[in-house]
Amino acid sequence: MAIGSLVVGIISILCWLGSSLVVPGVIGIILGIIGIVLAVMAKKQAASGMATAGLVLSIIGLILNGIGLVACVGCVACATAMA
Repeated sequence: MAIGSLVVGIISILCWLGSSLVVPGVIGIILGIIGIVLAVMAKKQAASGMATAGLVLSIIGLILNGIGLVACVGCVACATAMA
């Protein structure tokens, strides 16, 4: 589970790079939540550095994707208000 958390956290951060679109941002948020759950489950079984790294990466990915999604929605709302 620790390796899964690490992989999902990395993919979540990679989704942030494409968060100028709404779909990768939503996918990144979902993957961030899944990564956090996997990391917590892995830490309950046996604490390891890989589980901690997966938890940190998933939290960072969740925050970055959340900020990117809010910025994207705000930008679209502002553009439609001006039109």
